[in-house]
Amino acid sequence: MALDFAQNTEYFGDSRRLCLLRVAGAKGSMNVFKHIAVFNGIGYDSNVFLLDGEILVDTGSGTRFPILKKGIGEKSDASEIKTIVNTHCHFDHCGGNKKFRSWLGAEIAAHRQDKPFIESGINTMAELFKEKPLVSTVDKELKNGSRLKTANFSFEVIATPGHTPGSVCLYENEHKILVSGDTLFEDGIGRADLPGGSNAKLYNSLEKLSRYHINYLLPGHGNVKVGGVDFLIKQMLSAMNRDLKI
Repeated sequence: MALDFAQNTEYFGDSRRLCLLRVAGAKGSMNVFKHIAVFNGIGYDSNVFLLDGEILVDTGSGTRFPILKKGIGEKSDASEIKTIVNTHCHFDHCGGNKKFRSWLGAEIAAHRQDKPFIESGINTMAELFKEKPLVSTVDKELKNGSRLKTANFSFEVIATPGHTPGSVCLYENEHKILVSGDTLFEDGIGRADLPGGSNAKLYNSLEKLSRYHINYLLPGHGNVKVGGVDFLIKQMLSAMNRDLKI
C-alpha cells in the first residue's frame, strides 16, 4: 500500500523521515521487458503486471477493472492467463480479485500468511480508502522458494514479510527481474506500521533481497527502475540501521 488520502507514510532512506511518494499516474500500459507489460496504477491503485501473457500480478482495487480488462485484452489472449498472484493482502492490490477471477477463470495465488486476510477482508486496509473490504478465495498457497513458470520465464517466490506478514516478491534469475509488490519501490520501501507490519522483518527481507542481483525492479506503485537496484537496497538497509536502530 503506497497511499492513503491524508498522507503517504512510506519510508525513504535518503530523507531520514516519512515523506510523500510520487506515484506515476500514466494511463494505459507499456512493455517494460519483452513479454512483460505493466498497467500503471492511478491514485492509490497498484500497478498490475502481466507476465508472458500467462500470470497476472495483483488486481488493484477493482475500481479500474473495465479499463484494465480492455488493456489486458489488447495485450494478450486473456484465455491464456491461468494464475493471479497477490503480492500481499492490501485492498489496493487484491480488491479486484473477484472481478478478474470471474472474467479469466484463473486461480488466485498468495502466501499462506496473507491468505486468511484476503479471504476474510480483515487487515486489508480497505477503510483507508473509504471502501468496504472485498473477499476472495485463495486457491494456491505460495511459500518461499515456490516456482511460477511461463513459456519464457521461471519466477522464484521470495517471502518478504514486513509490509504484511505474507508479502512476496517474484524473482526471475535469467533476466534479473524483481516484481517487488510494496516491499521495495524505485526510491523507497513500504510502510511497516499497519496491522501485521514489522520494521525488523522488513529489514530482514531487504537483507534477503540484497543477496540477489537485480537489473529490473517492477514495484507495486510508481515507476519501474532499470539499474541501480542493488545499490538502492543497500541504501535502504543503511538508512533503516541508522534511523530505526534495527
